[in-house]
Amino acid sequence: MARLAIDTEYLAAQLARLLEVPSPTGFTDTIVREVCMELERLGLVPTLTRRGAVRAVVAGKESRPARAIVSHLDTLGAQVKQLKDNGRLELVPIGTWSARFAEGARVTVFTEQGYVRGTILPLKASGHIFNEEVDTLPVGWRHVELRLDAGVASRRDLTRLGVEIGDIVAIDPQPEFVANGYVVSRHLDDKAGVALMLAALKALAAYGEQPAVDTHFVFTIAEEVGVGASSALTDDVAAVVAVDNGTTGPGQDSAEFGVTVAMADQTGPFDYHLTRSLVRLCREHDIRYQKDVFRYYRSDAAAALVAGHDIRNALVTFGVDASHGYERVHMHALRSVAELLTAYVLSPVEIPRDETEEAHGMKGFPRQPIPHRMAHDPRNTDAQDRPERVPV
Repeated sequence: MARLAIDTEYLAAQLARLLEVPSPTGFTDTIVREVCMELERLGLVPTLTRRGAVRAVVAGKESRPARAIVSHLDTLGAQVKQLKDNGRLELVPIGTWSARFAEGARVTVFTEQGYVRGTILPLKASGHIFNEEVDTLPVGWRHVELRLDAGVASRRDLTRLGVEIGDIVAIDPQPEFVANGYVVSRHLDDKAGVALMLAALKALAAYGEQPAVDTHFVFTIAEEVGVGASSALTDDVAAVVAVDNGTTGPGQDSAEFGVTVAMADQTGPFDYHLTRSLVRLCREHDIRYQKDVFRYYRSDAAAALVAGHDIRNALVTFGVDASHGYERVHMHALRSVAELLTAYVLSPVEIPRDETEEAHGMKGFPRQPIPHRMAHDPRNTDAQDRPERVPV
């Protein structure tokens, strides 16, 4: 079957809408409501966990072995650590990101009495005061502070304003959709993943195609702090494909175009069979792709595995430049990942034995091929004539 067409205008509109909603980890109720309303508009019935992870099941021709496609709603952010005597705020990050990218950010502080706007600044922010010391100040969260746009000059003023230790600080995304297809914004990780999953669901509904098996579209709320899909899956799910950002840059093969299929992250290799199935679908449907290995990276798929779920896991990504900083992606990558998701959802199950968590005997258990011949060495024309058994 030909790949399904993705409505890229819808994808971009959803991304823009999602970026408008502040959702640092721990402050995701509003984004959960927004996504649930959109899922309902697409004709689905979302269910929520106690804390707000969202699941929408697209019924398949068979119920098991169910599949899950996962992205996360939460983003990086910060919290108030201390109220300072000068009326500024000391911060700690939510998630792992550098204070280098916090400097200059416009933010919103959410207090019990309302919200306050402000700017994260280095401790020595004015060149007219500190001269060259502005450039020699170290980078780190201990070297920045939050200046509120309010008449506060002391700790007492902050208390009167209603600011308290632990208040959530949301970082403005500052999105720009460039005419040539680039999208520049904070929090593309992973609101771009959420948007393209919604676009894939819209395409499936538009074409009236039924998945091979029940497919769970899952949106988690604490991936940036390592929790992710650890508690958002049901027991019938046998395979999880996480959707998140890839890492473009020196030493990496991710790209801002096409799909980047992750072969491993810091928790180890992804499932051999599921990963190669996704690569094969890219080839069959003429979807541009590349492979990459991520060293300082963990996703929803890894979180589910570490939590003890007996699943096959994989990670498909859209290459983001300057991830966890001033991020950039191209719409081509977002569209490509959405296309792959629709192809995956409609593809037949390759390992029916995965229907049950345990089975007696080896019948139906997959194989990882151990070659009986060495790979042909083009420099040695006789190599193909000398079969050798690879030791195991």
